[in-house]
Order: sequence, then structure tokens, then C-alpha cells
Amino acid sequence: MWLLVSLILLAAFASYLALRAHARHVHKKGIEQRRRLTVNRNGGSIVVGFFHPYWRGRRVLWASIAYLQRTNNQVLSVVYTGDTDATKEEIITKVKTRFDIILDPSSLEFVFLRERWVIEDTTWPRFTLIGQSLGSMMLAYEAMCGLMPDLFIDTMGYAFTFHVVRWFSGGKTPISAYVHYPTISTDMLARVKSRTAQYNNPSDIAKSEFRTNSKLLYYNMFALAYSASLSLAQPIMVNSSWTKNHVEYLLTHSPVPSESSKNLSIVYPPCDTQAMASFSLEGRKKIIMSLAQFRPEKDHAKQIIALAKLFEAHPEHKEQGVRLVLIGSSRNTADEYRVVALQDLVNKLNLDGSVEFIINASYDVVLSWLAGASIGTNTMVDEHFGINVVEFMAAGLIPVVHASGGPLNDIVVPYQNQPTGTPLFLDGSSAVNQ
Repeated sequence: MWLLVSLILLAAFASYLALRAHARHVHKKGIEQRRRLTVNRNGGSIVVGFFHPYWRGRRVLWASIAYLQRTNNQVLSVVYTGDTDATKEEIITKVKTRFDIILDPSSLEFVFLRERWVIEDTTWPRFTLIGQSLGSMMLAYEAMCGLMPDLFIDTMGYAFTFHVVRWFSGGKTPISAYVHYPTISTDMLARVKSRTAQYNNPSDIAKSEFRTNSKLLYYNMFALAYSASLSLAQPIMVNSSWTKNHVEYLLTHSPVPSESSKNLSIVYPPCDTQAMASFSLEGRKKIIMSLAQFRPEKDHAKQIIALAKLFEAHPEHKEQGVRLVLIGSSRNTADEYRVVALQDLVNKLNLDGSVEFIINASYDVVLSWLAGASIGTNTMVDEHFGINVVEFMAAGLIPVVHASGGPLNDIVVPYQNQPTGTPLFLDGSSAVNQ
């Protein structure tokens, strides 16, 4: 018996030594790559690594890099991305086209990650939260093998990567995060507990008490692991007061003591409203505009169904040419399938000619639609911020959005003691802001 215990302990110790040796090898390899990148720059170059597997859809990443380029010529920004089908030059050009942000290629590099499939929705049809989190750790390992930064910033919500960075850097690389929305929140737990069917809580689970209780246990265990991961980052920036409240709750209930909850700050997403504010209110078309990534939580189907109900109650609107235009980015194959499903829904509801899809539109195209539409809609429940709502308001559209999350707490709020929106409660439960 003692011999078996001794062998197990010896094997565990040997495994630990092997892992530490491999960590030192990865650290050395990442440092050498950093030296190669900075050899032709000033000797004091600081490498800031942005973990952003999908480059599309986030203005805040490119605005941050552009700010660093303007204010500190010692910084070399490195983006860890899984977009292996694009070159550095192509991405910089697309950023200019989509966001109207100009980047200096001399202080920007990319580490292309070839294993992005490990964080895809389609890879984890079940146990998605833990699956994608473990997948992100594998992707972070690939990132650290590619280059070891002086500062690691996660800008897409992959908190489990912090363990990998800490291990392979020997705890020497500071970690920071910009949180768009927590991977899990008390609202998610409440919806599962109330057995509410939604995109992340299928009806077969919501209808079963046993499955609901099992999922609650899974969610609570994941929340502990997520909060422990998040506590490794300092400082943490969040994009809204809604996100701040949820992240603060998670950190204060983390099993790992941390000062992270004291270093939370709200940094609202950048939104260039100068051009939009000059749009005329005259000559607007009968267009309802949606501006959001084609992700499940954005609930585009609800917008299409709402249009069908509108036409059913008021057929004259269809005759007068009222249209719904869905503009958004598609990140991957799962998003493409989602768009196809939405198009099928349009056909099923006989809305051909009344609904239009515009995928991965350029910044100029988005501006042209904002200048001509009359109504902007956002149907996501607990939208973490809602930059599209800001754009709707700046461009002179009438926003119709769900009264929750960032739009309710940060955007559609009184200004100079005057209301900027009116909450309308429907069926005694749900609400919209107008």
C-alpha cells in the first residue's frame, strides 16, 4: 500500500517537474519571438498582447491599439487572432473600411492561431460554457508558444486563459481584461431556476425539474471557476454599469481572495457620433434597422416575428413598404448557419421583399443606412451595453429596445432632468424602451 502511494506521489512530482520544464521552454520560445519582433525597434519596446480570436465586430480593440500608437511609440501591439485566412495588411485595410480607424503597421503585429475551432459554438453543442473555456486555454497555450507579451489583455471574455498565461510566464506577465459581458451571471442562473426557455436554456431542459437542477449545479460550479479565473486580472475594465455589477458580484464571491473587485472601472465602448449627429431628420424612409452581430443572444428572430405581427395587425404598413433591414457581422460558420435559419424564417412568414440582410457591411454602408432609416431596434435581453442604441440615437432614429442591461441603465437615462425614453411593459412581464 505504501509502495503504491509512494509511486503515485513520485509520478505526480515527476509530472509537475515535466510541466514546469515545458513551461520554461514555452516561455523561452515566446521571449525569443518577442526579441525577433522588436529587434528593429527601439530597445525599450513594450509588447502588449491582445487576446482577440475574432477580429471582426469589436471597435474597442482597434480604438485601443490606435490610442497606444498615438500616445506611446515604445509600445508594440500584438493581436492573437484566429483569422488565418487574412494577412496583416488585409486586416488593417478591413479595419479602416469597417470602423474608419487608421492603424500604423509598423507598431502592430499578429500572431495567427490555427486551432480556433476549439472555441467554436459548433465544437461544444453541449456543456458549451466549460467546453469553450477549456478550449480557450488550449488556444492561449498556442498564443504563448507564438509570443510572450509584457502585458496580456483579454478583450473577448476568455478569463480561463489567465491561468495559462500565468503558468507559462511564471507569474511575471501582468494580466488585464476588458469585459463586454460576464460569461455567466446571476440573471442566467435566475432564468434557469425559473425554468425559462431561451437560446442558452433549451425547452427540453426547462420542462424537466431534474435537468434544471442538474444545470443549476453545473452553472454554480462554473460560476466559482469563472470568478476564480477573473480574479487573476488587475485591473479589470467593463463596458457598462450592468456588467460592472455582475462582475463585482462574481469577484466578491470568488473562492480566491483578490483585489480585482476594487479595481473595476467602467470604460464605455468608443462610438464616433460626429458624422451621425449631422444627419438630417427629413426624408427618412419607412425602414426599421437592426445593427448587431449574428449571435444567438441578439435574438434576431424576435424582430422578424414582430414585423410579421405588425403586418398582421396593420396590413397597410406592408402595402406602404415598411421594411426591416438586418445589418451585422458574421464571425464563423455557426453565424452563417444562423443567418440561413433567419432567412428561412422570413420565407416561412411570407416576408419576402420586406426583410433584407446585409452581412459584414463596411462603415460607410452602415452610415448610409443610419442616415435613411426611421427606427432602430435591439431585442437582446440584458444587452451588456448596446452601442447600436447609441448610434441609433446619434443618427436620429427612434430606438425600440429591450428595457434591460446597458440600454436601460446607461443609455436610455434622463439627461439634464429630461427623459430620453419611455419604458413600456407588455403582458405584465417583459418591457421595451422607446
